[in-house]
Amino acid sequence: TTNCIGYRLFVFLRPPPGHSFSNELDTTGQLPARPSRVHVVLECICSSGRLLGHSACFLHHPNDKLPRDQSLLLLRTLCTQSYLEWEKVTRWVQQLVRSAWLLLPESHHCQLTVLPSSHSCKFQLTSTPQMNMCTEILFAVE
Repeated sequence: TTNCIGYRLFVFLRPPPGHSFSNELDTTGQLPARPSRVHVVLECICSSGRLLGHSACFLHHPNDKLPRDQSLLLLRTLCTQSYLEWEKVTRWVQQLVRSAWLLLPESHHCQLTVLPSSHSCKFQLTSTPQMNMCTEILFAVE
């Protein structure tokens, strides 16, 4: 028989500076029970930006005059228009885990398998035919 140890990890995503997440409400004005669309909203950071030494706000300044920011590139990678795409988040995290796994010493005697899923990341680690560890990473926004 195969022993399978299961883990479930919840990861709360935070928006980059100058942005916020807003869950889309259902037709009754309530948060839906199943995963909803998450709107990425630009926020004015003019006053806090000056306090922190930043001169530009994403909401009030043209994109071509803003400094290059890795968090904005990441946001463009994970969103379609102004909505966070769970499938894109899942693929991005799966790729990060695969790349990081190859750098770990355990990768020489354990096999990492990415299991299919569109709204979470599922992985299986196999060290021997009798021992498997299954991990699921679930995403949420605050």
